[in-house]
Amino acid sequence: MSYSLSHLATQIPEARLVGADLDVSGVASDSRLVKPGDIFAAMKGTHLDGHDFAHEAYINGASSLLTSRKLPIDLPQLIVPSVRRVLGKVSSLVYGIPSTKLNVIGITGTNGKTTTSYMIENALEHAGIRSGLIGTIETKIAGQSVPALFTTPEAPSLQGSLAEMLRHDVEVAVMEVSSHGIDQHRIDGTLFELGIFTNLTAEHLDYHGTIEQYYATKAQLFEPSRCKRALVCVDDEWGLRLSHQVQTPVVTFGSTPLADYHIEDIRITHDGTSFTLNGPDVHTEIFSPIVGACNAQNAAAAFLALHLLGLDTEAALAGIKSCQKVSGRFQRVELGQSMEIIIDYAHTPGAIVSLIETARSLRADNSEVYIVAGARGGRDRLKRPELGRALAKANHVILTVDSPGDEDPVAIIEQLIAGTIDVPQGRISIVLDREKAIQLAIGSAGPDDTVLIVGRGHEKSLRIGNRKILLDDVEAAKKAVEMLDLAGTQASAYASR
Repeated sequence: MSYSLSHLATQIPEARLVGADLDVSGVASDSRLVKPGDIFAAMKGTHLDGHDFAHEAYINGASSLLTSRKLPIDLPQLIVPSVRRVLGKVSSLVYGIPSTKLNVIGITGTNGKTTTSYMIENALEHAGIRSGLIGTIETKIAGQSVPALFTTPEAPSLQGSLAEMLRHDVEVAVMEVSSHGIDQHRIDGTLFELGIFTNLTAEHLDYHGTIEQYYATKAQLFEPSRCKRALVCVDDEWGLRLSHQVQTPVVTFGSTPLADYHIEDIRITHDGTSFTLNGPDVHTEIFSPIVGACNAQNAAAAFLALHLLGLDTEAALAGIKSCQKVSGRFQRVELGQSMEIIIDYAHTPGAIVSLIETARSLRADNSEVYIVAGARGGRDRLKRPELGRALAKANHVILTVDSPGDEDPVAIIEQLIAGTIDVPQGRISIVLDREKAIQLAIGSAGPDDTVLIVGRGHEKSLRIGNRKILLDDVEAAKKAVEMLDLAGTQASAYASR
């Protein structure tokens, strides 16, 4: 598939073609990923300017440039006022506007995007409907998986993935849509059959400034020019507001009587989460093997999305039930130990409190909850005291690093502690080495207790300064259990002498 530069120029307002007309077969915004025939998009970012890498793109085979100024390179150039603002549309056109030939489901919200997307994708595959997945953990196409760099990829990667799905006869693409992805025009040029709103809490305010602006950005997914139908959870004020503001046909769900479809009688056990969903044309029991009250909302969103797509009830229920786990989402570490160890991506105050409450509900009344957590560098500094207060709902808190980046890890922890001034001394510990913090929590917990390791979920590395440190919370927890078992074995051997 290819698209001529002259045709692109007619489709992009204020675009000006300098040089010969030719066809382009792909789009790249990273000079290292350029393939022969690609148009290279020279975008200016926070730290780097793509214009400085245009020559490298030329060496790698770029046929042309998408740029905001004429560059001294002997290639045809499509010059526009802002590369960022047109890149989504350019990418969509070059790849044949693939979203118009797929049913694309976009999921946005602060929490629940990943779990909901996996439930939908799994149910579709279980029903024999070819699907693709684009999200925080990975991009999946025809059984092949590529780890994700961003929740919502840059436009060239997004449109290229959708085009690749078409080549593999995918019928439905399920994707997470982040606020950054919307604000940075990554989803421009994509038409969504269905948009899903899960919830909204204060997050990414370092980027958006205010929660109002954060909400306004999320709401852009549901514009009529972009989204055909909306499925909105109205359990918070933002979802309720969105349900009244969207101009597309909207279906609502949630635990409130105001919803079209009501979530009722939530039951949480060690085996999973079950609830009743009632609505105009639905009265059914839904079970998900993923534990947690928040997963009732996720499963309801998944079921209703499948319902709106026309999948029959039994197939939808079976598909959600067979979605056994999502990496780093209430993921149990089970090596035969008596204590409960959970790895979870929870990183907002509300998600943390909900996770702690769920953990308590699954154990004996006299059991205790240990939690290992930190806060990301360069993100939401003002919410850190609130996050500290949420963490202090646990019996024991071990504060540690969580990709501090260029920030001082100690300063981040001090900001977390600012929210715990009324917490008795001795309940909060500080261990900057995350692996040792995990070992301390698991080594200190009793057989009936629960250890929660939160904030990173599926991630395999963290960044400290300019260093990338390989660390998988799941593997670190397993190692800590094995060390505990080894210490117990050695102690028993010594006592028997």
